[in-house]
Amino acid sequence: MSKKTISLPPVIFGTSGLGNIYHETTYEKKLAIVKECILEAKGIPMFDSAGKYGAGMALEVLGKCLKELNVKPDEVLISNKLAWYQVPLTTDEPTFEKGVWKNLTHDAVQRISYQGILDCFEQGNELLGDYTSQMASVHDPDEYLATATSEEEEKKLYQDILDAYRALSELKEQGKVKSIGVGSKQWKVIQRISKDVDLDWVMIANSLTIHSHPKELIDFITELNKKDVSVINSAVFNGGFLIGSDHYNYHLIDGTTEEGKNLFDWRHRFFNICHKFEITPGEACFYFGFHIPGITSVALSTTNPYKVKSNIRMAEKFVPKEFWETLVAEKLMAYNPLPY
Repeated sequence: MSKKTISLPPVIFGTSGLGNIYHETTYEKKLAIVKECILEAKGIPMFDSAGKYGAGMALEVLGKCLKELNVKPDEVLISNKLAWYQVPLTTDEPTFEKGVWKNLTHDAVQRISYQGILDCFEQGNELLGDYTSQMASVHDPDEYLATATSEEEEKKLYQDILDAYRALSELKEQGKVKSIGVGSKQWKVIQRISKDVDLDWVMIANSLTIHSHPKELIDFITELNKKDVSVINSAVFNGGFLIGSDHYNYHLIDGTTEEGKNLFDWRHRFFNICHKFEITPGEACFYFGFHIPGITSVALSTTNPYKVKSNIRMAEKFVPKEFWETLVAEKLMAYNPLPY
């Protein structure tokens, strides 16, 4: 089966906001967000979700919204990143990613194994209600491997990941999903997995932005492109920081530390250059993240329904070569990898 069985749109709609990331969002606003995504999408709208987002809340809300909007199952494309299984909430706050998800109704536990991924897949479709995920992947395998306390344990955990992909491959053979991939913040873990697993697509998060774009990663994307593997670039704003948030890669930044001061100084100078060229920081970030050779799509999330249209239109914004030359001259970028 060709890796291009599913045609990915330029903009993929992230759903972390549907799971109450950083703050609680009303159902009415979530419904408005999904509605705008449906109305403004170029072609079939695609949503990227995960059991980790709000401990399954995002999947449940997405399915509920789609049904309320009378969207037929074959009129939407859903990707579900698997690894986290919804369980009852028995503590004051969820036990995973404390401080990130607000007012959740459930907790989530990590299940990366052959059976664990199958369980996550089945539960994900149950939460979606009338809808199913056509794309599936292992979510945050880098975080899973990082829990190892010894080399021996790390090998065992990696085998768990390979077993999870054996389950995903079987789901694909059975026609229950159309393509399988991986979503990870540490791109070198994607590179490692790609050598052992026949992936259809990869989602790189936090790794390929204006602020962070190692050449070896760009070379890896070129390799994936030659293998017909689609590459989705996610978190092109470094968790929102590059467009004004105080969170960098989902961690709150302390502006009194040296690291924090450097980040805020970088952003201040970046904003000034954007203003000079009459380009919004978001447009610059999207253009960079989308136009690296080999990138298929960019995944964007928002908790504001009024930003959906502008997010999609960023795919049409042209950013001149002079802008990037200025960033390099001002030492905000070491080099410009964009083709012109």
